[in-house]
Amino acid sequence: MLVEKDENIYSRTSIELQASSHETMQTKHQIQQFLTAAGVSPKKRLGQHFLIDLNLLRLLVDRANISSSDVVLEVGCGTGSLTKALACKAGKVIAVEIDTALAEIAGRQLAEEKNVEIINEDVLENKSTINHDVIDSLKSAVKKCKGRVLLVANLPYNVASPVILNLLSTSVVVDSMYVTIQREVAGRMLAAPGGREYGTLSIFLGAMGDVELLRLLRPAVFWPMPNVYSAMVCFNRREEKAGRIRNMNALRDIVNLFMGHRRKFLQSCTKFARGKLINVADWPEVFQQCSIDPTNRPERLSPQDYVALANAICDYL
Repeated sequence: MLVEKDENIYSRTSIELQASSHETMQTKHQIQQFLTAAGVSPKKRLGQHFLIDLNLLRLLVDRANISSSDVVLEVGCGTGSLTKALACKAGKVIAVEIDTALAEIAGRQLAEEKNVEIINEDVLENKSTINHDVIDSLKSAVKKCKGRVLLVANLPYNVASPVILNLLSTSVVVDSMYVTIQREVAGRMLAAPGGREYGTLSIFLGAMGDVELLRLLRPAVFWPMPNVYSAMVCFNRREEKAGRIRNMNALRDIVNLFMGHRRKFLQSCTKFARGKLINVADWPEVFQQCSIDPTNRPERLSPQDYVALANAICDYL
């Protein structure tokens, strides 16, 4: 569980980053003016909470260490405050905004930024798929820029988990993520085996790279203020981990099967196998091959255990 620490964890960015230039970013007053002029207000159903602490925005950009050959995906660009700062560093910024009014405001604010593409669509085609227009734009940008692919965003609360999960297994490899999210989601990203928050998100991130908590964020650094605390988190993909995965679909199926019954014995979970997993004829042999005790429980297996199981069943699929 992520717990509140002393006041410094929230305030020290002001000291560390006070010399940073903020002229590319928008203040709370400016954002409010843009929305008032457009006759709109933040939509709670879309998870619209604007990060208005400019030091924290700068921290997010600085920690991402963006270069001119990198492609940056921003989900929920809002009025374009963070987008402008990203455009100053990246080779290409693909900013996705589902709200038409906000996308139009961002388009006006970013009209002179030739390396920014705004996509006024839902980033998710469905719960398990990134929008094909977003993927096509990423592929095109990668061909030109040749650098890393990064997610840098103040993620809307209602899509944070599916966006992170889906970007781990798209046809475009996302190398790193630097995001602000609900503290609850951050807890799931960072959770260790056996904990209450340990789940699908923890397993996939742990199987493919490393997660780090950068900051805990009070509601007051957003406008309008959410009813929950938030966190700034980074994920870095590690090829030595991700390269061990033979088949992402097999890993997804294995995780869904066992974590869907997280407190049962592993051997008991196998009777719920569906789809291609019904072709696995000898689960005891699979457990033995992976040196996994079949009387253990799914919530106690490490991400590496799940990768081993997924790799072991590939020949059955």
